[in-house]
Amino acid sequence: MPSLKETYPLYLNNTAQQPNTDLEVTDKFTGKVAFRTALATPEIIDQAIAGAVQATEPMAKLASYERQAVLQHCVDRFKERFDELAYALCVEAGKPIKDSEGEVTRLIDTFRIAAEESVRMYGEVMPLDISERAKGYQAIWKRVPVGPCSFISPFNFPLNLAAHKVAPAIAVGCPFVMKPASMTPLGAIIMGEVLAETDLPEGAFSILPAHRDGADMFTEDERLKLLSFTGSPAVGWALKAKSGKKKVVLELGGNAAVVVDRDADLDDALERIIFGAFYQSGQSCIGVQRIIIHEDVYDRFRDMMVEKTKSLVAGDPKDRDTFIGPMISEKEASRLKGWIDDAIDGGASLLTGGGCKGNMLEATLLENVHKDAKALNEEAFGPLAILQKFSDFDDGLAEVNRSTFGLQAGIFTRDLFKMFDAWDRLEVGGVVINDVPSYRVDNMPYGGVKDSGLGREGIKFAMEDMTEIRNLVVRRN
Repeated sequence: MPSLKETYPLYLNNTAQQPNTDLEVTDKFTGKVAFRTALATPEIIDQAIAGAVQATEPMAKLASYERQAVLQHCVDRFKERFDELAYALCVEAGKPIKDSEGEVTRLIDTFRIAAEESVRMYGEVMPLDISERAKGYQAIWKRVPVGPCSFISPFNFPLNLAAHKVAPAIAVGCPFVMKPASMTPLGAIIMGEVLAETDLPEGAFSILPAHRDGADMFTEDERLKLLSFTGSPAVGWALKAKSGKKKVVLELGGNAAVVVDRDADLDDALERIIFGAFYQSGQSCIGVQRIIIHEDVYDRFRDMMVEKTKSLVAGDPKDRDTFIGPMISEKEASRLKGWIDDAIDGGASLLTGGGCKGNMLEATLLENVHKDAKALNEEAFGPLAILQKFSDFDDGLAEVNRSTFGLQAGIFTRDLFKMFDAWDRLEVGGVVINDVPSYRVDNMPYGGVKDSGLGREGIKFAMEDMTEIRNLVVRRN
C-alpha cells in the first residue's frame, strides 16, 4: 500500500505553507498518530479571505474553457493518484478500503461532471412585451459568480463532499476558502496540492484545517458571499443564524427510512438494505436507519436481515474483506452504544449486535423500539438499523414522514401507483424506488427539507447556488 508523509501543509492563496504541525490526525483503526498537518490561525484565515476577495474579478474573467481545463487537470491527476487517495481515506477516516476506492471514483466523477457543466452556463432571452407599456422592450439574463465562498466539509466523505463544493465553485468562477474536518483533512489537502499545479489566479483557493472554535470567520465574515456547510443539524442551523447576509446552503443530518412493501423482491431488498444500513459503519446522513416492513413479509424479512447482518466481517479497514470498520471516534461509538442500551431498557428487542469495544461498534438491529427513543428519532450516524411493521401503505408513508428530518427515502415496491403516491407525499428531498435512500449519483439534485437542510448539491444545482442572475433590459424603439 502507499505510504503517508509525516507532515502535510495547508494551502493559503494557492500556495503550500507549513506555519506549524499542530494538528494530529490518527489512524482511526489503530488510534495512533498517522500524520500531522498545519493548523490555520485566525490571521491565516483572514489572509485567505482577503486573497479570495482579490481573486474575485480574475476568477470571474476566466473563460469557460479555462475553467474546464483546471477541472480536467484534477480529473487526470486524481486518476494518477487513485491508490494514494484511497489509502489516505482508509487511514484517516477508518473507511474500509473498498469503500475508500469507491469514494475516490466518485471524486473523479464529480470533477468530470463539473468539467462538462463548466461550458454549459446558459442564460435566456425573454420577451417583455406582455402588455402595451412594454412594447419594444426585450430582456436577456445570464448567471454570474456570486463571489468568494466559504466551504465547511465533514469527516464522513472527506473527498467527495469536499468535491461537491470545490468543483462547482471552479466551474462557475468563484474563489473559495475551505475548512476540512479536523479528523479527516488529508483528502482536501491533496486536492489543494493538485489545484496548486494549475494556473488559477492567486487567491482562488485556500484549504485551511482549523479547529471549530477558531474558525468563526468562515461563517461570520461579511466579505464571504456564500456559506456551504455539510455536517450536523445542531451546528448547521447555528451557523446559519450567525451567517449574516450571505447565501447559505446546508446539507445536514438524516434519519433515513426505507419501506419494504408486500410485493417487493425480498432477496434484492435485503442486499441493498444491508449495504445502505452498514456501509462505512453507518456513518452517512442517508444511511438506512429505519426499515419499515409490511406485516405480511415482516417475519421472513427480519430473519433474513438478522442472518445477513451476523455474517458481516468487521475489523481492520485496510483488509479487503472488511465490511464494518471503526467509527470515527470512541466518543461517537459510546454515544450510539448508549442510545442502543437506552432503547433496550425502554422495551426494544435486540436482534443482533449491540457490542462495543473502543470505536468498533457491532452492526446492530433492533425492533419494538419505543416511539420516543433517540435511536429511532435522532440521527444514529453509526451501524444501527431499526425494524418496524406496517399494515397499510398510507401508514408506512406516514411513519417515514413522522421524522423531523427529510433527506431521502427508499421504497421497495412494484406498484406504479404507489411509486407516484410516495413521490407526491413523502416530505424528503429525494425518493428512491427499489433501492435504498443511501443511493446517490453525483449529477442529481441532492439535499433535504425540514431539519435536513437548505439548497441542493449535484454539480448543476450547486452551480446555480454559487451564481446570481444578472438581467439586461433593452429598449428597441
